[in-house]
Amino acid sequence: MINFGTDGWRDVIADGFTFENVRHVAQALCDYLNGEVQGPRSKVQGPKTIDQRPKLVVGYDTRFLSDRFAQEAALVAAANNIEVFLTESFAPTPAVSCATVDFGADGAVLITASHNPPQYNGFKFKAPYGGSATSAITRKIEECYNNNRKEQKKPKIITTEEAREKGLLHLFDPKEKYLSRLLNVLDRDSISRYTGRKLRVVADPLYGAGQGYLRDALLELGCEVEEVHGCVNPGFGGVNPEPIAENLGELRDYVVQGNFDAGFALDGDADRIGAVDASGAFVNSHQIFALLLEHLINKRGWSGDVVKTVSTTQMIDILAQKYGLKIFETPVGFKHICEHILEKDILIGGEESGGIGVKNYIPERDGILISLLLVEMMLANGKNLGELLDELTGRIGRFCYDRWDVEVDHNVKPAILEFLKGFNPRTLIGRNVSQINTQDGYKFYLENNGWLMIRPSGTEAVVRLYAEAESPEKVTDLLQTGRDILDSVEDQPGYCDRFR
Repeated sequence: MINFGTDGWRDVIADGFTFENVRHVAQALCDYLNGEVQGPRSKVQGPKTIDQRPKLVVGYDTRFLSDRFAQEAALVAAANNIEVFLTESFAPTPAVSCATVDFGADGAVLITASHNPPQYNGFKFKAPYGGSATSAITRKIEECYNNNRKEQKKPKIITTEEAREKGLLHLFDPKEKYLSRLLNVLDRDSISRYTGRKLRVVADPLYGAGQGYLRDALLELGCEVEEVHGCVNPGFGGVNPEPIAENLGELRDYVVQGNFDAGFALDGDADRIGAVDASGAFVNSHQIFALLLEHLINKRGWSGDVVKTVSTTQMIDILAQKYGLKIFETPVGFKHICEHILEKDILIGGEESGGIGVKNYIPERDGILISLLLVEMMLANGKNLGELLDELTGRIGRFCYDRWDVEVDHNVKPAILEFLKGFNPRTLIGRNVSQINTQDGYKFYLENNGWLMIRPSGTEAVVRLYAEAESPEKVTDLLQTGRDILDSVEDQPGYCDRFR
């Protein structure tokens, strides 16, 4: 079975993610583009004339064989009379998303598994507006795929030479236009007045597609920049390309030893962010989200409502209430946030995994843009991230957070979900459970703003445990409780017979 999870279809390279399967998924996408009514188009694209053939942008990351998988997808599209714009080299996902709007294309394919381990690759589809395809769109693509397999329809394919001769395949470099779009979001005039001191910053693309891009964007702001992990390494140096605390040890050391003001890390396709402050302390996505929310209101004077995923900090709820903003909560996955951005006046939207998007941009998360906005915020306040975070927690209280990923067999997930349906604890870690949210997984709210969430991943063979409380010790207690709950599933009567 091939289906689109929280953000595209992903599988293990050479197991489920093969050239044959990529071609079949690409053919299903082409059938959708050639035969289905398209969703909302960006205002800058204008109306689509009836005699235009579809246009598709294709990009890829630095993973093993991503360039080859991208070429195969592009050639299937060209064989289906779709005009293809293929990146000359690897590129950040948000850069390709921007190119989708720039070309007035009907969508974009990204060959990337984002933050997943090196053995994975993936197939993302971006809609004409440059953001994540909605669930309605991906369901139609899946329907085309299932129909094709049922009818034993083979993917169309032509050679690279034939595609170029027919004017159906073009190579392009998205970097210049993308960086220009990012800089237009920033308050560059004010930045030049904030301080005469250059910020010293470390850019860490974690061997991913953001290498060169984040560095050059920071240089445009006048920062003094050093880049680490800025080469192609499909194994990502033995560390998953996810900008979370456990993966940023080298970045922390580099920042502290070099007396830098901050370090910014991206995931494998550069649409997520994590940060390190001048002391080497990790600044997580929840804290970044909260800091930027205040900055956009207080320093930029922007307005609008807020959207967050269910696994995101309660700091956002507190700040939204303080500023009189409406807040929307969605299941995990930026595509749900994107739907709100398309329909409402959204100031900022974010998720636990580091994906954050802001208004006056395409409806897309972008780790590079958020890095630039953090620089703008630091300059505007004359303070580093740690100082700004201390001020924020002094006003609204301390919120500590962590996440554990527990590896499980895919067959175990149904057992876990079935158990959780009937799990209704009155207390956890000695505190009363005030509410249970089942919007996406199971989130147990505790008195005094703490919570534990248990959610099987939509892209990996893991169950994610999320927790927030007033201290790291309480967070660890909650996560261990979550782990104990998972372990107890195997002790349920009939487990071995039914799920193994």
